Formats: sequence, C-alpha cells, structure tokens
Amino acid sequence: MLDSPRLIRARQRLEEVRNLLANPATARNPQLLRDLGRESSRLERLLCVSREYAAARAALAENKALLEGDEEEEEEFLELVRAEVETLSVRAAELAGDIEDLLLPSDDRDDKDIILEIRAGTGGEEAALFAADLLRMYGRYAERRGLRLRSLSTHPAAAGGIKEVILGVSGREAFKAFKYESGVHRVQRVPATESQGRIHTSAATVAVLPEAEEVDIRLDPADLRVDVYRSSGPGGQSVNTTDSAVRITHIPSGLVVSCQDEKSQHKNKASALKVLRARLYERVLAEQAAENTAARRRQVGSGDRSEKIRTYNFPQNRVTDHRIGYTTHRLEEVLDGDLDEMVSKAQQAHRRRLLEKLGLDPADGTF
Repeated sequence: MLDSPRLIRARQRLEEVRNLLANPATARNPQLLRDLGRESSRLERLLCVSREYAAARAALAENKALLEGDEEEEEEFLELVRAEVETLSVRAAELAGDIEDLLLPSDDRDDKDIILEIRAGTGGEEAALFAADLLRMYGRYAERRGLRLRSLSTHPAAAGGIKEVILGVSGREAFKAFKYESGVHRVQRVPATESQGRIHTSAATVAVLPEAEEVDIRLDPADLRVDVYRSSGPGGQSVNTTDSAVRITHIPSGLVVSCQDEKSQHKNKASALKVLRARLYERVLAEQAAENTAARRRQVGSGDRSEKIRTYNFPQNRVTDHRIGYTTHRLEEVLDGDLDEMVSKAQQAHRRRLLEKLGLDPADGTF
C-alpha cells in the first residue's frame, strides 16, 4: 500500500512543493503561495492517512489470522479478537474514504459563500407553498451547519407561499454543503385546497451559485444599467415609500438582477452586484467546461416536474434522490433541515464516479 505508484508520486510531488515554497520568488506571488500551501497540506494529509490505513489493515489481518488459527483459544479471548476486528474494519473503511477524498482533485469552489435561489415551478400556488417549505428546510440546514443566511430578494405568492427567493449563504464550506441541491425538487401531497383528497404533484427549482469575488469577475461600470424603483411586498418602513429597490442589467450578457429586501438603496445595489457576479462566474465556469447551456438552465432545467432530482412524497413519508437511487422514509426530519444523510449519499456517489474516471478501485485496498 505505502509503495503504490500513486503514493510514491505523492511523496515526490510533496518534495517538489516544499522546494517551491522555500523559493523566495514564491513569496512574491500570493496566489501561487496560497495554492502551493493548500497542495502541501493535502499531500501531507494523504501520506499521513495512508500510513494509518496501512497500519489498520495490517492489524486487521493479524487479528483475522488469530481467529482462523488452528490452536484452540479461550472463548473470552476470541470475543475480544472479534470485537477488535469489528473496530478495525470500521476504522479502515473510514480511512479508505478519507484517502479517496484526498486522491480526488479538490473543488476550489467548496469554501466559497453562495447565492441560493429558490423558485416555484409547475403547480401554481401549491408549488409556491412547496418553495416556502424548501426555504424553511434550507434555513434549518444552514443553522445546523453553522452557516449564515441573508435575504437578498423575496417575491411572495398570494396564498402565502413564495414565487422566488434569493439568499446569500456564508460560512465555512458553504458551497460544499449545498452544491448537490441544484435542480428540480418535486413534491407529491394533498394540497390544503384539495376538497376531494387527491394527491397533486408540484415542483420548485433550486440553483446554487458560488459567490464570485471581484478578482473572479470584474464588472465594467459601462456594462451596467442600474435602475431604482420602489420596493413592493409586506409592509414595513421604507417599503413602497422610497426608491430603495435596485435592478441591475448586465448589458453584454443580458442578465438582470433585482434586490429589494434591504431598506437602503446602497445595500440593495451591493447585494445585486453579488448575485450578478455569482451568475456571471457560473456562466464562465460552464463555458470553460465546454458546456453549451447557461448556468441556470444547466442546473434547474425548465422547472417541469419530469426534470426532477428529488421527490418528497408525503403519503409514503418518503424522500427519493433520483440521481443516485437513494430513498429514505424520514420526510419530516429532512424537511426540518436534517439533510446530512442525503448530502452524504450524494457526495459518496459523486466520489465513486470520479474514482472510476481515474481508474481507481478502492475495494482492493491498494488505491
């Protein structure tokens, strides 16, 4: 295991990175210094975990040999060995997962703050109510993860739901926590307005955009048309009384962003610029990946019920992720923000696909 070609290359690369970090020229390049520091940390962690994994597998093999030995041992001793085998098996599996993560290319966006957009799709008022349910779910999920939410723009629906809401989510690994939520979410339930008890199917779309910094996307003021107008929505100071809402049009791309939730026109403009940068950043990433669709279209499709990534079925108390074929019967907990299991399963499936592309089969323990 420790002499596998990949780990030999990792040790060689770590030595190269350390030499580069010691070069005075590197200190004059902050971006290169940061990138090399991250790579050094990842390689050191990979080698450390690999040593732990090799030790755990060796100890596991020794204990299994004791159980399979010819000599008769006392049952009490064998029980201790069996318990140790179980403990080592769990630990080896955990370390194998860590190695898989460390072998894969890192996603530079994982630690970015995000723009989270939720829109009602097919289903009328029931879709708007479901969008409000998703907003509550993500609010609870963010709270569990220690992330902070701020409202940038909200368009409520007549029946109490939400037509559209745009949120800023900030904190450690915000994008990593939310990046598997993009797509069409479908709900199957009996609406409160249904008199005959029939189950309706509605949908809402979710887009997760990494928040771009000024160094990622530079906006030329000449490319922007800024309009101000009076806010609309629930009552409150400054609503419908001052021109505090802001609409920014990016002329070259045609993207339009509106923000109105703050009382201050300047704050709304700053929020709108954040959303605009995030959307342009996502578009650039899509173009770099040679994809032909725009960022939002790629993430959420048309909002039709058939383009689903996840279904929330109330009669069966079921939540199904259609991308990975995973189902849980913990609907209430999931809608209360307990998304860790769903996200973990999506992460594992994504990791397995990447490992397959790299030609790695962690099942044999050699990596």
